[in-house]
This record gives sequence, structure tokens and C-alpha cells, in this order.
Amino acid sequence: MLTQEQIKDWKQSGKISAEALQYGKSLIKPGASMLEVLEKIESKIKELGGEIAFPAQMAANEVAAHFCPDADDNTILEDQILSLDIGAHVNGHVTDTALTVDLSGKYTELVKASEQALHEVMKVLQIGIEIGQIGKLIEETIASYGYKPVRNLSGHGVGIYNVHIAPNIPNCMSQSTQKLEKGMVIAIEPFASTGAGVVIEKGAPTVFSLLQSRSVRTGFVRDVLKEVEQRNELPFTTRWLLKKFSRAQLTYALKQLEEQHIIRSYPPLVDRANGMVSQAEKTFLIDDEVTLLT
Repeated sequence: MLTQEQIKDWKQSGKISAEALQYGKSLIKPGASMLEVLEKIESKIKELGGEIAFPAQMAANEVAAHFCPDADDNTILEDQILSLDIGAHVNGHVTDTALTVDLSGKYTELVKASEQALHEVMKVLQIGIEIGQIGKLIEETIASYGYKPVRNLSGHGVGIYNVHIAPNIPNCMSQSTQKLEKGMVIAIEPFASTGAGVVIEKGAPTVFSLLQSRSVRTGFVRDVLKEVEQRNELPFTTRWLLKKFSRAQLTYALKQLEEQHIIRSYPPLVDRANGMVSQAEKTFLIDDEVTLLT
């Protein structure tokens, strides 16, 4: 059972995430630098009194998730459809939220599909609802717009210093009869696709997280690991570390740490048929009365 102090921290975290997301939305305009937008959002989270739960990410067009620009990225926002996904935490209490902005003007209905799916779920969220019912509702809503849900991405629980915990909440019909329970904090995040509705890993990862601590031999690799350990297993990105280490050092260190199963990588996730993707996400506290945190 959650304590009142935990509930307070989750509500504060959610307030910060929600405000930072809307701030980020206001920055998504043609001519803006993707990198600068995300760095401003991260600064806003700290300015509001929170900490960064995971690197602010922006997925463009067929990319659905896990795209975080590197320090030398020069992507300029023009006519893309862009999913902005951010998260804050207060004393480790994570909240996760996302929205999609269509700068092309071509995918208004696709954006509506993921937003409406989230809205329909919000109407029925309560203690005791089966996770399979949630996925069914998401799939039916997105299909009603003529699109496919992304079947291998899902909503999830969030925890203390943990972005993804049980339960897993599919964006499509499933046989799960598991029910939401009092005290769960969950993120619902429908993805809608014009393509396959299945994502694959594609491209070089810039997002990583710590799996375990273990001694390493090389001095600068140890130094990189010390920086990573300060994240309490929360995800981190290469551009943060490039402020302290050279590109060559960091590339070598991350390779070594991943080969030793000390860290894991999260490559960008792309629609298998290169379809356009939209996302909507909010975090909720499941209680006698469900609380929208973000």
C-alpha cells in the first residue's frame, strides 16, 4: 500500500512531467533544433523541482520510440510527425508522458487515433479492470480510424527509480485476465501506425541503462561506470556523458560495459513497414478514485 508521502511525491512528479511536456510541445516548430528542444525540456524538469527519469526523446515519422539525439545531432524540425516522450521523478517516483505533434499537416487523424484510444481507456480505468479489456479497447479505437495499434509496444507500470515494471499493458487484444490493483501506478500509451503495427530495432542506440554493478579494469571505463551508477538504474544517454568523456573513450567504454552485461542498450524502434507512428501517454494512480498524474 502506498504511503501518503509516496502519493505526494508521485503527484508532484506528475505535475512536473505534465508541465514539461506542454512546454516541450510549445517548442516543436519548423526550424527548431531537435537537440535544443529536448535539452530545454530536461532543463525545465529540473527548474520545476524534479529530476530526469529518462532522457527526453523525440521520435520522427516511422520511428516509434527510443530515439534520443546525440550531442552532434543536427536534426531540424520541418514537416515531420513527432512523438515527444518525457519523464520526471521526485525522490525516485517516476511519471511518464507523451504526445504527438504533426508538423506536416498530413496525419491529423493518426494523431487523433492514439489520443482517442487513451481517452477511451481513461473512461474505464478502475480497480479490477482486466488488462485484456484495456488492450481490446485501444485496438478497437485505433482500428476505427483505419490504423493499426503497435502490437509489440505497451503501457506499463512505473515504480521508484524504475520506468518499466509490471504490469505490462498491451495496445491490442490479449488473453490477459490480470486486473489492475489498488496502489498501482501505470502508464497507458497507445501507439497508432499507418504501417505494419510492429516495430523493429534499427539504428545505433544512444539510450542505455545499468543492469548490474561489477568491477572493471580500465580506468576511464570505471569512471564512465561511476557516472552511470549515479542514475540508480534509470536510463541515460550518450550526450550527457560526452560532456565528461571523449567520443572515443565513451564508445569503447559502452561497448565494454554492454559486452559484460553491465549495461543494456535501447536502439531506436521503427515501424517494420516504415509506416508513420503517433503516440499518446499519461500516467495514472490506481486508487478507489483513479488519479490522472500527468
